[in-house]
Amino acid sequence: MMTAREIPYTDADVHFMQGMIGHHAQALDMTALIADRTNRQDLALLGQRIEISQRAEIELMQKWLRDRGEDIPEATALHMMSGHVAAMPGMLSPEQMTQLTASGGDEFYRLWLEFMIQHHQGAITMVGELLSSEGGAQETDIFKFADAVEEDQSMEIQRMQQMLARLR
Repeated sequence: MMTAREIPYTDADVHFMQGMIGHHAQALDMTALIADRTNRQDLALLGQRIEISQRAEIELMQKWLRDRGEDIPEATALHMMSGHVAAMPGMLSPEQMTQLTASGGDEFYRLWLEFMIQHHQGAITMVGELLSSEGGAQETDIFKFADAVEEDQSMEIQRMQQMLARLR
């Protein structure tokens, strides 16, 4: 019987996991802004869900990389933005982060949802790029993780679109 460790992982798998750490870190930066900028309970609950799941996923990605002897990037969006991965799909630009940070109330609520939808769509794009790469996501652990990212973030996008529709 073949184990997950016997199925080889690829450079695309490593790049995906390393990039997704910074991608998730930016989502955590965004969720950290909620408490001081809005009292909307629906956004607070969504932000808490995203924070809990993405912190756990960062730990999972770090462990996956550590177990394979691969480099583990810092879990900060700033670290990721300073390098070649600034072009990762869905990442907010420094200008967008400034705009979000400077906003409050209903404007913050709207911008946060729009920007997190953009961010989540980028993560789904990253999963698609991994799956279309030669040999990518064949290892069981990374396939399960990529599938879960796509499923969770697609569901959250639907929820955020509903929240935006109620705002309008």
